[in-house]
Amino acid sequence: MYMELTPDLSGEHEQIKETVHAFAKEVLRPAARTLDSIPAEQVADHPGFRNALRQAYEMNLHTILVPEGFGGMGLDPLGTHIVLEELAWGSAGFAISIAVSQFPAFGACLLATDNEELIAEFTTPFVENRDGSLIGCWAITEPDHGSDWLTFGGMEGDPGEGIVPNLRAKKVDGGWVLNGQKAAWISNGPVAHHAYLFLNLDPLKGMRGSGIALVDLGSPGVSRGKAWEKLGQRALPQGELYFDDVFVPDENLIANPELYPFAIDATLSIANTAMSALFTGVAQAAFDEAFRHAKERVQGGRALIEHSTVQVSLFEMFKTVEAARALSRRVMVYNYQTITPSLKHAVAAKVFCTDAAVKVAHMAIQVFGGMGVSKESDIEMIFRDARMAQIEDGVNEALAINAGHSLQFMEGE
Repeated sequence: MYMELTPDLSGEHEQIKETVHAFAKEVLRPAARTLDSIPAEQVADHPGFRNALRQAYEMNLHTILVPEGFGGMGLDPLGTHIVLEELAWGSAGFAISIAVSQFPAFGACLLATDNEELIAEFTTPFVENRDGSLIGCWAITEPDHGSDWLTFGGMEGDPGEGIVPNLRAKKVDGGWVLNGQKAAWISNGPVAHHAYLFLNLDPLKGMRGSGIALVDLGSPGVSRGKAWEKLGQRALPQGELYFDDVFVPDENLIANPELYPFAIDATLSIANTAMSALFTGVAQAAFDEAFRHAKERVQGGRALIEHSTVQVSLFEMFKTVEAARALSRRVMVYNYQTITPSLKHAVAAKVFCTDAAVKVAHMAIQVFGGMGVSKESDIEMIFRDARMAQIEDGVNEALAINAGHSLQFMEGE
């Protein structure tokens, strides 16, 4: 494990770190290796997936984002970062599945705090679940809309109008009727029971006419596409969601177009910050694999780690991981304890840390040489898992454009 540079780290933090790291090493990494080699459509029902999820729920790790007052784990931001980082050290796919599963329960707390009925339906049963049988998802990406969903938030100057989401809601007596679909990127889509669902309420306003609803995916008219075959994060089930005249009650609409700019900025700030923590863990995993291999592998009569070129590579990887952790922790400590989180800092952390994970994993493969591209090595899987992150939760280039645009509205000296 890495050297801890936080001098006042509490005993509780240390215990959490050791416990979750052991779980990631002994349960998540082996299960991820197994699921990595099977067809995507078999992952959701595989004992490796279900058993790992059950154990995570038994440890209460499925509630790390839910406030303590609603039954959550009650971690401070630093503790949350430690948990997310260690989970992803074991498996990026499992870590994302566990984190995203909380979105409907967390969304109810974030945007419908005073609605006891929604808390009772979407939050309480989830936090009390201990066998992994109740799973949530964040359903935002669509066939025609990916990173552009993230561009039309509350930041000043976004166009918004003229670009209409695929999933639309029509007002009826007592609620809304939904028609449309979500794309194959939906994490936990094939297994989720509840959705934190982004949808359009007013096509004339384009993206500005959007909202968010909590939806029971067992409702009539909801169906699912085939599980998505993808490059990496294969322990994470992803797939399409279809909505055909699905009725959603008025009270389940937790963000209307007026509240939407705040809601999407808050959601993206939380999600992007979490991604930075997760992929700091992936970067650390890649470095650890390279370091271990460099000490064990002998070339030219000496261990690889005794060769100066390898030492330089390891140092570059080491400093990249440490920089990612420093930025990610700083942003999480700020964003997870303020009412108005900084989206541009969340984006900076997400982009930097996911790029760092790809860089470190790439360099690790170079240290491994031929063994690094073998399916028998963990680093090959870690590299593919890392590469996915530069696209998910917003393509890094699109996020950079959005955050870069917002910098013009910062106050100078």
